[in-house]
Amino acid sequence: MKMVEMRTYTLVPGGAAEYLRVYGESARALQARILGDLAGLYQTESGELNQLVFLWGYDSLDERARRRAALMQDPEFAAFRKAVKHLLVRQESRLLSQA
Repeated sequence: MKMVEMRTYTLVPGGAAEYLRVYGESARALQARILGDLAGLYQTESGELNQLVFLWGYDSLDERARRRAALMQDPEFAAFRKAVKHLLVRQESRLLSQA
């Protein structure tokens, strides 16, 4: 793994439990199959609350682009996004490289 994408989802207050339930039921296995290396999934306990942080590992920007494009074309993932849309306040994506 040469780079990590840190995706932070800020949710409505109390929305993390529902998001994680729906994610576990319909998207986690799908994302693992298409995106590959889920390096971590964390929930904030201090600072800005109501956030979930996903860490995805990739070998290159090209690999990330290819895998994310495949995910966006998947109808099951589209259904998941629709099911959790009401819980999302903000999304942020940061690409991190090894120092």
